[in-house]
Amino acid sequence: MEIIVSISDMKVTNRAKDVLVTHALGSCLGLAAYDPLAGVAGLIHCLLPLARENKSPAKNPFMYVNIGVPQMMRALFGRGATRENLILKAAGCGRMMHISNQFDTGANNFAALKKLLQVNEMRLAAEDVGGTIPRTMRVYAETGRVVVSSCGRSWDL
Repeated sequence: MEIIVSISDMKVTNRAKDVLVTHALGSCLGLAAYDPLAGVAGLIHCLLPLARENKSPAKNPFMYVNIGVPQMMRALFGRGATRENLILKAAGCGRMMHISNQFDTGANNFAALKKLLQVNEMRLAAEDVGGTIPRTMRVYAETGRVVVSSCGRSWDL
């Protein structure tokens, strides 16, 4: 069963037949996680890198890399995943309008993810980030296979 992960959304499953899918990864970050021993998979679609501390608590934590990704990890751990067994793969973080300035959301999203992973001594197994193409990302819960597609092409990540 295909389960849609919308923009600023996250899903976790331990049902082998599920396929988590997110569309329209432009500057947004798509992060897939899979623990082969626990048989659990997750996918998050983050819009922005950082929730500001001086604002009220985020109504939607999955919108932000710095608070959404840790929440996805907690949900995975709650279903038996362990940090040592997690396989992480990232896609998106592009520059959709060929604009390079301090508001390069895609690059900032990826930098926020890399910082978060470094602090937690975790690393990506694969990435397909940057560029100017929109991406769709699918995670197959049975195997952890991640497929990225864009412009009529598909490839494994």
